[in-house]
Amino acid sequence: MSIADIAALAFTAVLIATMPVFAIVSRGRTMDAEVVARGKTILLGRWVRDWLMWVIGPFERGMIRAGVTPTVLNFIGAAFGLLAGVAFAFGALGVAGWLIMLGGVADVFDGRIARARGIVSSFGAFLDSTLDRFSESFTLLGLLVYFAAAPWLVFATAAAMSGSLLVSYTKARGESLGVRSPGGLMQRAERLVLLALGAIVDPFVASRTGWAPGTVLGGVVTVIALGTWGTACYRLYFIGRALGE
Repeated sequence: MSIADIAALAFTAVLIATMPVFAIVSRGRTMDAEVVARGKTILLGRWVRDWLMWVIGPFERGMIRAGVTPTVLNFIGAAFGLLAGVAFAFGALGVAGWLIMLGGVADVFDGRIARARGIVSSFGAFLDSTLDRFSESFTLLGLLVYFAAAPWLVFATAAAMSGSLLVSYTKARGESLGVRSPGGLMQRAERLVLLALGAIVDPFVASRTGWAPGTVLGGVVTVIALGTWGTACYRLYFIGRALGE
């Protein structure tokens, strides 16, 4: 394991260690309103989302006081996605994992800050969702380079990329026709969390088991590929049925 991989794993351990603290201090505390409004997903329940809002809360309030705009955060998120792709291409898995996490946090910040400052707009919504697709594509293109010597994993990464775009497209197209999209197993938050954790944990597992580097990450990418295509098909059926009725 490289020093960067060890640091990424250590930071992740520290982050997870805050969960018991949150479990204690959150007793009797009202759950974050946006977490309640968005509901839970199969992989990320409300408690986990509420914990994340608690962790990033001080940073969020600081950015609101500093006047940071959602547009700036949109581009920062895309930049993190690009850098994660570069890190993957050079085999720096732990660094890539944390860059993915930071990009995901920036994506959370932009919407919350826009709503907190009362500056929600159609332009902001368009920019947010579009740059999210750029960010994810940058990251997965870097993975294609990393897995270049393994045809099956190249295929899995390409499937994950196309599946992710299909998940987004089915939602956008359905909503443009007046049908609110259902959730599904592999939405953006789930994809980011799984990919980031897979990248961070992979070097540690490889060093302890003797597995080839990229084995755990490849398995995660395969799960994401299957999950995104399954989610896209689920949305296709749900939205098509609603429009037919």
